[in-house]
Amino acid sequence: MDADRYEIIVVKYGTRRTMRSEVFLNHFIYGEPDAPIEMDYYFWVVRNDHRSILIDTGFSQVGAQRRSRSFLVDPFEAFDALGVSPLSAPTVVVTHAHYDHIGNLAAFRDSRIHLSAAEFDFWAGSGRERRQYGYSAEADELDALVDAHANGRVALFQGSSTLAPGVELIEVGGHTPGQVIVKVATHDGEVLLASDALHYYEELERDMPFVFIDDLRATYRAFDLITNIAESGVGERVVAGHDPDVLRRFAGRSHPALPALSVVIGGRE
Repeated sequence: MDADRYEIIVVKYGTRRTMRSEVFLNHFIYGEPDAPIEMDYYFWVVRNDHRSILIDTGFSQVGAQRRSRSFLVDPFEAFDALGVSPLSAPTVVVTHAHYDHIGNLAAFRDSRIHLSAAEFDFWAGSGRERRQYGYSAEADELDALVDAHANGRVALFQGSSTLAPGVELIEVGGHTPGQVIVKVATHDGEVLLASDALHYYEELERDMPFVFIDDLRATYRAFDLITNIAESGVGERVVAGHDPDVLRRFAGRSHPALPALSVVIGGRE
């Protein structure tokens, strides 16, 4: 593979069933009946012959038990299968510091970790003690991130950062103070990993923000930016953070170790 072109492996490691009123902010204002909705949980691997990058680390056993979340595959089994186990010390990107995105971060004790300064500063401070914020985080997992920073393993950025040729981190905020999206150059063109700036495609298509947000105006600005990026070249290759439709939209090739729980985007056959 070329040094600046990658394949992306999307891994569905967990799932749950909830209600639309529990997912969309102020659902009642849309004037439609409540209904069940599924939410899937993913992490992403960006790789070529030169490097492997793990984007988020999923929720932990503790985080799952406290919130009644279900594993479809143990994240560590999936990490091993994809060659991004903690022992291999892959580069790790934290799109944001919620429990389902940094739940297993402490195991990657030799990895370099990248996230936005706004995200780190918020969760390293007292804001995490507020119940509305703290619900979505685990204190010991945040402490592990703070410890990694104290040990010099965390790289912080503002605005945007070129992590490697063909991989751009873009800070958008909204869902959290420093929510990040990731633009990746693949052999099939650019792909945008929206993470939780876009939980569901419906959020963008119907202008319906997710229920948990830090800044509503920034959330809408993130929607606009994602739309602009799509229109300027990414096209339909936008990967939402929790939508069950992701594996269907990008159906075709899966990773042989996780045939029913993964899809490979942009790789060479």
